[in-house]
Amino acid sequence: QVQLVESGGGLVQAGGSLRLSCAASGRTFRSYAMGWFRQAPGKEREFVAAISGDGAGTDYSDSVKGRSTISRDNAKNTVYLQMNSLKPEDTAVYYCAAVWSGAWVPRGRYDYWGQGTQVTVSS
Repeated sequence: QVQLVESGGGLVQAGGSLRLSCAASGRTFRSYAMGWFRQAPGKEREFVAAISGDGAGTDYSDSVKGRSTISRDNAKNTVYLQMNSLKPEDTAVYYCAAVWSGAWVPRGRYDYWGQGTQVTVSS
């Protein structure tokens, strides 16, 4: 069982930056691939970014590619999403998720989810 807690969301002006964090429980964090997803009001949840257990592999949605960086610190059991040049359309609840690395498909199924953190970008 993996428990995930996101933090770092907030209100920011367009063009600004935020760094989201997701702290995971357990001693096998590096065995899990991690992903970030988001859900805007009235829209379906969508993939944002993902990273392999060792951090060597990453994937980004076209909507954030070039503006965001996913990273992880396995010593701290934490994954990050650095978001720059934020736009109003980035407004959403952001969720982190985890899946056993052996079953990882970057934009596929994740088995563990956090509660989410709200990101609001004002124009």
